[in-house]
Amino acid sequence: MKEIVKATSITKSYQGKKVVDNLSFTVNRGEVFGLLGPNGAGKSTTIECLLGIRPVDSGQGTVFGVEPRQHRKKVFQKIGVQLQSSNYQDMIRVEELCQEMTALYQQPKDYHELLKLFGLQDFSRQKVADLSGGQRQKLSILLALIPNPEVIFLDELTTGLDTEARREVWKTLLSLKEQGLTIILTTHYMEEAELLCDHLLMIKNGRPVISGTVADILQQAGCNHLEEAYLYFMGGN
Repeated sequence: MKEIVKATSITKSYQGKKVVDNLSFTVNRGEVFGLLGPNGAGKSTTIECLLGIRPVDSGQGTVFGVEPRQHRKKVFQKIGVQLQSSNYQDMIRVEELCQEMTALYQQPKDYHELLKLFGLQDFSRQKVADLSGGQRQKLSILLALIPNPEVIFLDELTTGLDTEARREVWKTLLSLKEQGLTIILTTHYMEEAELLCDHLLMIKNGRPVISGTVADILQQAGCNHLEEAYLYFMGGN
């Protein structure tokens, strides 16, 4: 498989505290890669450093073999991004937001088709602020797909959703996985990681704890479920 994203000894500190500490990993084309860890582990900062949104103190993050911070236009024409900090104008409607996103890219996907795919076609004239939590998260994935990306980054996509809405989002992501899209996600939900991910990296205090397939990690922990293995490696009870 072809390497598409690479972190090489990335280190990032805030006010003298290392949030990401010498972190390295690679993501191959067509892979679903999960970054796991407790709150404050450095997951979101790692994604932001990889994307060039935040400068690294040392090390390097590359996407398609180049640093996004130095080749922003080239990289961002080929990726989709959903971040925890994503905010929308209070009165903007779903269709207006899709149109704004479409205008940014050279070869965007048809957002009308994406609205149908995500079951949001009947909400195109509705204000984004009036959507349910599950609908807003689906819209977040939809917007990340408008660039017609080769890889998408999803940061805590299903946090705050109820069980039904979370499973709807999982179904959508499984469909994208079957289509061969490269997905990099952070999550607190072990069931989500176990269902979706081909490869996992668990981090704590910005440092790697263990990486491998779900089966590898379960075997090394001597556990039957990923949640048990997660607690084992993170020092939980």
